Amino acid sequence: MLLVYLLQCVWLVRVQTLHASGPDSDQALRIYQGLEQWKGGAIAGTPESLRSEAATGLPSAGRAGHLRVRDGYDQDRSPLYYLVAAAPLLVRPRLWIPVSLQPLLAASPNLFFGVMLGGSLWYVARRLYGNAGGYIALALYCFSPAMIMNVAGTQSLGEMGAVWGAFGTVFTAIAVAHTLYAPREVVLWNWRRILLLGLSLVLAVGNQFSLAILGLVILPLMFWVAPVRQRAVLAIWATAIAVAVVLLFAGYFFEPALFWQGMLHARWIDFEPAAFGISVSYRNALQTIFRNSPPLTLALPVALITYFGWKRTRYFGNTAPLLIAALMLILALGAPDFPGEGFRLTTLMLLFVFVAGLFADLLETPQRPLVTAALCGLLSASAIWNLWQLARLM
Repeated sequence: MLLVYLLQCVWLVRVQTLHASGPDSDQALRIYQGLEQWKGGAIAGTPESLRSEAATGLPSAGRAGHLRVRDGYDQDRSPLYYLVAAAPLLVRPRLWIPVSLQPLLAASPNLFFGVMLGGSLWYVARRLYGNAGGYIALALYCFSPAMIMNVAGTQSLGEMGAVWGAFGTVFTAIAVAHTLYAPREVVLWNWRRILLLGLSLVLAVGNQFSLAILGLVILPLMFWVAPVRQRAVLAIWATAIAVAVVLLFAGYFFEPALFWQGMLHARWIDFEPAAFGISVSYRNALQTIFRNSPPLTLALPVALITYFGWKRTRYFGNTAPLLIAALMLILALGAPDFPGEGFRLTTLMLLFVFVAGLFADLLETPQRPLVTAALCGLLSASAIWNLWQLARLM
């Protein structure tokens, strides 16, 4: 299934390259700045690097993912965002890759993040709900228009790394808290999971500063999982935060002055209170979710009705994804433009987990044949529709 997903993404990248009337100035800008930093030049996203007209705060190439700059600093992203985008082009690809394939090489970080995010989703859902839950979640992901278009860059600029980091932060925190029921030394025994949690956090925050709120969200989540070892939870959480800060500092190539100024100029929260008083905001949010994954139009209402109507389904594995998805949706409503896209995609991932869990529970009821038939029909129709829409683009 992940191979089919990857082929869809590659197809869309190819179609986009053939139909493009000119270079993508946003993508070219972030790759250029990243290459300059890799080669010892200015740190990306700082005054020395943001000199072009595309960094004035105005939309470049008519895209919604343009830079927002204050005093010469990128307010939304750290240098990690630029370094990752430029990494595949460090080795002079013109010497060994045909020109026609170079756009695919430029898209390779997002392709990697997309496949790894799908694999992570399958692993988490399978551990929580069994094989059925894992494959339901993966099917929703692999044929989600949003998860394909964002990898190809047709709607946003490299958000998949932030979403993988956000998803990893939530479920790595849950996993490491579960291990605390074993009477072992806290930090040393968990060093691999702590490092993974720190990596997930820096991947999320480095690509979207406002996702740093997850660093606060995971602390009560870990207390919920392991309430009897609160000191151990605090030790692990603090160590993971320290790891993430060090890695974020490394993205500035250990330049303390630039790192400090970058943190001061970062938009850690981006709320527009007026958006919460407009009904169209809520309507647009729901339409965005269902447009980004059409099967959720039917599956999500069924899952919610089941969750609130059947007490057996209201356990931690179903409740935690739903609560965090609701929080991400609130943050998306408060940030209708960028960085709202990162919140919306994270919401979608958590809804995939939630829906997979509820339908896995329904498959254990006497109505299993009916639920299986409905699921197979819904997911098959979604896959066929998605492939047909991709084929029409050529």
